Amino acid sequence: MDYSNTFSADRAPVLVIHPGDSVRTKTLDSGGVDEHGVTRALFGNPQVGPFFVVGAEPGDTLAITLTSLKLNRDYADSLDGVVGRLKTPRVAAEATGLGKPVRWELDRVRGMARPKDASGAMKQFEVPVKPMLGGLAVAPGFGYPPFSTGDTADFGGNMDFNAVVEGNTVYLPVQQPGALLYLGDGHALQGDGETTQWALETSLDVEVRVALVKRQSIATPRVESPTQIMTLGQAGSSDDALRVATSGMLQWLRQGYGLTLSEATQVLGVAVQYHVANLAGRSVGVAAKLDKSVLRTLPAPPPATQD
Repeated sequence: MDYSNTFSADRAPVLVIHPGDSVRTKTLDSGGVDEHGVTRALFGNPQVGPFFVVGAEPGDTLAITLTSLKLNRDYADSLDGVVGRLKTPRVAAEATGLGKPVRWELDRVRGMARPKDASGAMKQFEVPVKPMLGGLAVAPGFGYPPFSTGDTADFGGNMDFNAVVEGNTVYLPVQQPGALLYLGDGHALQGDGETTQWALETSLDVEVRVALVKRQSIATPRVESPTQIMTLGQAGSSDDALRVATSGMLQWLRQGYGLTLSEATQVLGVAVQYHVANLAGRSVGVAAKLDKSVLRTLPAPPPATQD
């Protein structure tokens, strides 16, 4: 299989699928290494795809449900250190020797991760894994050049949002005929923001189900879990990312729940949560979240997807 290091409308589709179809595939880690430890592609978040979705047109929304994300090897790679956006002058001075690789062991039976050959205070340290996709995107719109798989925009991209996990649905705005869906950059686990520049980078077995919402345009990526709705703002600064995430959530409340702008702002005022999604890329990612329990008395939204 060939892998892509760009999100592009010019790349030939690897598969044609219909709304309602499921796709099973394997991703490489961010360095291009597969489940057998073999380098299969250039480093820099190589992606599987694109998948051409029959009937998808600009102005529609693609709904990608992550049916299954499973670890397929027993190790992941990360770094020590802190991304530049988080460094005070003192931390920056003290951290000059950091940025070194850290190998993590993945116990797939117990679902746990621990730093390999750790000693001292970290000797017994381990954490539960939560596999996620760092990269999920449709092709950018007409007139745009290919984007690096390290970049983000309204079409998705290297979002590195740790809510892109099994059981959740990601909504992306279709900008090209067929949508042209890309996915990749598997993580065994990632804290908010990907603060060490790398998460626990690994390969995954992936199954996604793709559906289509016709004639509904969204301004920014959305994620829906069984308990929350989330909108993702991605921009060059945290202020701009907050604005985009907030605007996206106001749009969802108005579009999906029939609220006026005044009513939507009142809901945000008492219930919105903000989480840092990504600090490691050229863009900052901020997620706005609402618990569905808060929305239970509002008019029921229409079915989210149309297969």
